[in-house]
Amino acid sequence: MIDHNKVVQALRGVPDPSSDADLIQAGRVSELKVEDANIFFALNTSGLEDRQKGQLNFKCQEVILAIYPEANIHIHMKSVSGGGSNSPLPQVKNIIAVGSGKGGVGKSTIAVNLALTLHNLGYKTGLLDADLYGPSIPTMFNLKGKRPRIYEHYGKPVLEPLEQYGLYLMSIGFIVEPEQAVVLRGPRLSGVLKQFIGDVRWPGLDFMIIDLPPGTGDIQLTLVQSLPLTGAILVTTPQEVALDDAIKAGNMFRIENIDVPVLGVVENMAWFTPVELPDNKYYIFGEGGGKRLAKTFNSILLGQVPIIQSIRESGDSGIPVVLSQGPVEKLYKELAVKLVRQTILRNEMLGPTKMVNVT
Repeated sequence: MIDHNKVVQALRGVPDPSSDADLIQAGRVSELKVEDANIFFALNTSGLEDRQKGQLNFKCQEVILAIYPEANIHIHMKSVSGGGSNSPLPQVKNIIAVGSGKGGVGKSTIAVNLALTLHNLGYKTGLLDADLYGPSIPTMFNLKGKRPRIYEHYGKPVLEPLEQYGLYLMSIGFIVEPEQAVVLRGPRLSGVLKQFIGDVRWPGLDFMIIDLPPGTGDIQLTLVQSLPLTGAILVTTPQEVALDDAIKAGNMFRIENIDVPVLGVVENMAWFTPVELPDNKYYIFGEGGGKRLAKTFNSILLGQVPIIQSIRESGDSGIPVVLSQGPVEKLYKELAVKLVRQTILRNEMLGPTKMVNVT
């Protein structure tokens, strides 16, 4: 008598070709049924090369025949198109993009410290540096000159993300030399980002934070075509110029056939308080920009981060500020807790995320 549960358990021993998960976790197995000595199931082969499909078929039969040598195994290989269930990263529960309208507003600093705070809260978290022209993750994690391990998996070379401070990381800064200029046009930019999604064996994650380049260019469009985003975070300073550009960045996510919800806004460089005058706040870049941006997108202000010298120093030294306990760590904790709450509400109120078609 063939036990349905034992078949499932056997298939859990087969690694997914495109992620650091097994076939069951990756959602590639469906329509499994057992009739006498016959075992039937479908395999979703979306995104796989022919050689990978053949090896996957063989591995599935091998693990099942190891426990049921007399079984007749019928595998229907099919490609499922469209929908969030066809995500190239099915092992990642929530994918959140951090964007801004213009550079210099501290977007990468926010992304780094937010990702680390989520990890500190107990969530398994990864950080993808999609700012291909200006990768800052190697510097901010003290990983300059480090290279990801490349190995063969199902006959295809794949990358293993680097780990630092409990996070799983990938950046073009791990591929090119620190002083090397990244000179890429649209199609090549898109190709690199797709490799970081499909050719990196990401583990199962509760959150993947994606640090976007500023603006609304090829990288942003490739991202929404390649991944079903859970939502986006907009980073701005209170300054009117930054706010105007942030509205443009947010409006890209609101385009009808993209429709990625803005989960919240972070106002960076909100004010400056001198050490010798701890009760004083100087609004160098203006005041209230974050609240206005959140209202524009019917979202919330996740938090305000003041100008603090230790935040800059920590980023430059490769030891992000939230790794040391203090007022800044508490500030980011409040920000991350609000983001988790917003993500839960979004998942309860809206349907599964989907990749979009952009023409």
